[in-house]
Amino acid sequence: MDLIERARVLAEALPYIQRFRGATFVIKYGGHAMLTPELRESFARDVVLLESVGIRVVVVHGGGPQITELIGRLGLQANFVRGMRVTDAATMDAAEMVLQKLNKEIVQMLWRVGGRAVGLSGKDGDLMIAHKLLMTVTDNGRRELVDLGLVGEIERVNAHVLAAFQQAGFIPVVAPVGAGEGGLTYNINADVAAGALAGALKAEKLILLTDVEGVKSDGHLLHTLDAARARRMIESGAIGEGMIPKVECCLAALAEGVRNTHIIDGRVQHSILLEVFTETGVGTEVIDHATAGTPTARAGEKG
Repeated sequence: MDLIERARVLAEALPYIQRFRGATFVIKYGGHAMLTPELRESFARDVVLLESVGIRVVVVHGGGPQITELIGRLGLQANFVRGMRVTDAATMDAAEMVLQKLNKEIVQMLWRVGGRAVGLSGKDGDLMIAHKLLMTVTDNGRRELVDLGLVGEIERVNAHVLAAFQQAGFIPVVAPVGAGEGGLTYNINADVAAGALAGALKAEKLILLTDVEGVKSDGHLLHTLDAARARRMIESGAIGEGMIPKVECCLAALAEGVRNTHIIDGRVQHSILLEVFTETGVGTEVIDHATAGTPTARAGEKG
């Protein structure tokens, strides 16, 4: 990239920097973006740059591959239903161990590139209060409830916990475990946790880093996906199992007042900046035309 091209990119970013200064972005960090030094460095620098231009960032991280690796070494079986990990007590212990380790590594990584971060779990300050999730699954036309064990459904978010750290100038980094009655700890899908926190904070954007380009239809990436179409694609099976919880948490976040949601490829260096600060973006922007009031989110300035 020559100097003129670099200047052009910076100039294209300026309107978005001006628009989003003071806004809150909730970013779900997970998958392959966590697995290589180059992608970890890229993610950390993106987050710190957002914070440096006045955007308030909350990071919610996953750890699925690392959890699966550990429970395999422990002789446990990994089972999933519609992208949700079935979690018994032993699996919950392993998951919490992995998530707490990753949480501190992410905090240290952000500090190393000039950010000020603090690590939390959903149990700290009762940030995420949860109860057991019973998932409804349709099999051969019959609907039945599936018990996923210690998988939690968030019933309440105490957003003031995050607000306090943000006001003090820290980037909250949240591990997706929730506090339940009687001291129970619940495993919460990281996408779902990020969506719930974004909704509670009335965030400007929810950004989910994934291991795919975004949502596709007939093999083609959908740069913009309206909420109504997304629901039809889930019902028809056009959106597959692994993508279902991601799209559903985008829809839930939009319903709670989040302005825009994004599903982007965490395998691409600086994908967050490319999605937020360029006109076309690099992933799928999930929006609700009924509430956004714009004909196309990708036309001109993104919603």
